Parts: sequence; structure tokens; C-alpha cells
Amino acid sequence: MLKRKIYDDLMRWKSRNDKQCLVVKGARQVGKTFIIELFARQNYKYYITINFEKTPTYKAIFDGDLDAETLIKQISLRVPGVELVPGQTLLFLDEIQSCPRARTALKFLTQDGRFDVIASGSLLGINYKEVPSYPVGYVEHLEMYSLDFEEFLWASGVTPGSVADIRGYFDHKKAVPAAMHERMMELFKEYIVVGGMPRAVDAFVTAHNFADVLKIQKAIINDYTDDIAKYAEGTEKAKARACFLSIPKHLAKDYKKFQYSIVERGGTARKYGGSLMWLYDAGIINFCYNLSLPELPLEGNARSDTFKVYMRDTGLLMAMLEDGSQADIIDGNLGIYKGAIYENIIADIFSKSGKKLYYFEQNGKFEIDFFIRRNKMATAVEAKSADNTKAKSMDAVVAKYGVKHGIKLSTKNVGGTEAFDSLPLYMAMFL
Repeated sequence: MLKRKIYDDLMRWKSRNDKQCLVVKGARQVGKTFIIELFARQNYKYYITINFEKTPTYKAIFDGDLDAETLIKQISLRVPGVELVPGQTLLFLDEIQSCPRARTALKFLTQDGRFDVIASGSLLGINYKEVPSYPVGYVEHLEMYSLDFEEFLWASGVTPGSVADIRGYFDHKKAVPAAMHERMMELFKEYIVVGGMPRAVDAFVTAHNFADVLKIQKAIINDYTDDIAKYAEGTEKAKARACFLSIPKHLAKDYKKFQYSIVERGGTARKYGGSLMWLYDAGIINFCYNLSLPELPLEGNARSDTFKVYMRDTGLLMAMLEDGSQADIIDGNLGIYKGAIYENIIADIFSKSGKKLYYFEQNGKFEIDFFIRRNKMATAVEAKSADNTKAKSMDAVVAKYGVKHGIKLSTKNVGGTEAFDSLPLYMAMFL
């Protein structure tokens, strides 16, 4: 069984006396249903799962009045074997995006307070127009992602104590012992290829067969394109699919700014901007915004019309590339895609730790892969796919814009100068 950090978040939610209904959102197949049902089994005497996609007839429960008494009667009537005991029951509304009125009902279930309620869905940002009234102020939100690198390490047999040891070398800026460093780099490359989708990770740690992983990843990508066909409206279907399939082409360029003309010759933001937002709301992509100036506040200096697009799960990006790309990463040779893959994995790690993504580029002269707020400073971060830590762009941005600190992530061990930290790529999880 894969250990997930969100379980602790669920336990903290349960322990509060003033808790509201909880909404857990995230892309398809990141493990929402599994972890919520595990939490329910281990912490409640009774729990009820209402899955609106598996059993569409359950939507009728919410067709009438939405007050708690009426809903409880409808659930008792329509759900076989139900046990509704105040203070001992969890009600789990799964795939709630398929029943917009159930989202409105969360307000009244919070006000009633007799039962703990968790709602979950994969496309909650997509069907917002169909929700009669949002329960603003009556729900809490959690976002779930595919496994982050630390969770992948746990799944691969690395103990939390060993991760803490690695963290100690990071904190004290000391070189990691050679054998440990090599093993961590090996695991990091495996994480790039496998990604964090639970089915893919479980298959890999069970049999260590990359071919099995690739089959699972391609099936997930097909599910995403099916979602586009099912949920996108009208002409949005073809446009969202075209944007999705163009991501590898964008990342293969030296200049990785998203360009609508790569989606379609003559393409514009007016035509395709909404399609990109559809993919973001579905939890498939991340935006990384260009900064007008590399200084705090980062959000205040972000340019909303200039951005890069990354896949939220790097393993899925790998599966979108040509056959043989997995072996290329493990062997350290990926040609034009090498830099893109390593940028994507760092973007993925930062995003899963709650960071918004920013980069800096001006007039095509130089580009800093990422900027983060660290130690109350705007900190430049460069991701290198080899052990070359020379970074002309970083030197230039320090000289011209007065950036005081930079971090160079590469395959090299811990090192650096007063101005720059040189860190192994796997230490990005500690930033």
C-alpha cells in the first residue's frame, strides 16, 4: 500500500471540532478515492460512498429540497445497507462534479453537522457554470496530486529516516556520501520515468518493469483525452486536445514560452486561451509565468500573457514522447528533450510543494528556469541535466539585476559558493 501525505491532512481535519465539509480535488487517477476510503475504514464505525459516475441514479437524492433532513431521508431510502449514526459516520460524495446540486448541498450538511462529509472530484473547475449556488464559507479544500518524490522514495523502500539523513546534508551544505548520492540519482531518474500516478508507481515497485509502467501511463493519457471529448464543450474539444498534444513540442524548443502558433499555424490566445485553462482546471498542466523583473513580490511581477506550460506529472510527459525515451533518461541521453524533462520534473516538485511557478527571460538573451521566494529573497533556480553547473544566464541576472542568491540543480553533489548553492537534483524536494 502506498503511503500518502494527504492522509495526515485528513486526520487533522477529522480532529477539529469546527470542521466543515471537505472537498478534495485533483486530476483523475491520483488516488483520491482510494485514500479517502482507506481513511474512512480506519477512522469511522460507519461510512457511505456515493459515487455519482458509478451509480448515476444517486443524483436523484439531490433533485428535491437540499435541507439536511430531506437529504438524510433520501440517502436512507436509496442507498442499500446505509447506517447513519451521528458522530460516527462519514459520508463520501465521490465524483461530485457529475452532480452539481450535491456541491450546493454541502452548505446545508455543514450547517447540520451530524455527519462528517468529504466530497471529491476530478474536474471540479470544469463544470462551475452548472452549480446552482456555491457553498462559499461552508467547505474546506484540499488538493491532491500524484505521488511527490518523497512519497515515491517511501514506495521504493527508502525509510523516512533515510530521507531525514539526506535532509541533514542539505541543511548543513555537506556532500552526500558517494554511494548514497549515486543511489539517490538513480531513484530520481526512475521517478522521472515512472512519475507519481499510483497505478504506475505500484506496478513499478512490484515488478520493476518499465514496459508495464508505460502501458499504464498511455492508458491514463487516453483517459485524459476521453475526458476532453466527454466534458469539453463544442469546439473546445478539438482545441483542448490540440493544446494537450502540443506540450512535448513546446518543451523541445530552446525558447520554451508557450506559443499558440505551435498548436496551429496562426493560432492565437483568443482562440486557444480557454482551452489551456480547461487543461489547467482538469489538473493536467501547470503554468509557469514570466517575471517582468526578477524581484519580490514574484506574483506582483508576473506577466499573465507570457508563460511556459508543464505537465503536472513528468511520467505522463515521458509517455507522450517517442518510444525509447524511458531508456534514454535512465542512460542519461535524451537529446533535445533532456533539458525540458529536467525542467518539468523540477516544476512538478515545486508545484506539489505548493509553490506557484515563475521564470525570468528577457529579449531572448538569457533565461532563468525558475524563481522562488527563499529566505526572504527572490532566488534564481537553474535545472541542469548533467554535472555541468556553469550557468551563464544566472551570472548575467546577478550582474544586471542584482539577484543575491542562486541555486544550481544538477547531477553533481552538494557544493557551491557564497552566491550560489550547487545541489543534486533530488534535493529540489527540500526547497
